Amino acid sequence: MTSVTKMKIIRIDKTEGNLVFELFDQYRIFYKQPSDMDLAKRFIQTRLDNNESVIFVALSTIKSEPVGFTQLYPKYSSVRTVRNWILNDLYVHQEYRKQGIGEKLIKKAMDFAKETDAKFVELSTAVDNYTAQSVYEQIGFEKQSPDTEFYTYRISIT
Repeated sequence: MTSVTKMKIIRIDKTEGNLVFELFDQYRIFYKQPSDMDLAKRFIQTRLDNNESVIFVALSTIKSEPVGFTQLYPKYSSVRTVRNWILNDLYVHQEYRKQGIGEKLIKKAMDFAKETDAKFVELSTAVDNYTAQSVYEQIGFEKQSPDTEFYTYRISIT
């Protein structure tokens, strides 16, 4: 395990997709999808070009490399007339896990949600991803509805 003592989290724009292409591919592999860098590049770049998602990247300031990311998608409520956020992707490179990077990315996403007047952030994780479930619950996310493949969690933003 490589230690990341100095790290910064940035929101990337459409010119910085290259910072997450490889991490996104690794994220998909984690969820048992085949590696496909061309697909990863196209998918991320399209989201950024069309302003369809918000991506935060954790960068090691020691090695100047991306070590994790999270991607948020908007979720609108007509009744409440607000935009909330779905934290759809969260991935930390295996070499950098258990250092609080995932938690920092989640908290950055929550701060962003608050800045954009969202009422909640929602996410899903595999039912057997116990490590992620533990982190989400420690932060304050509450399990919504169980599923056979994924659990949905939600946290209110105040």
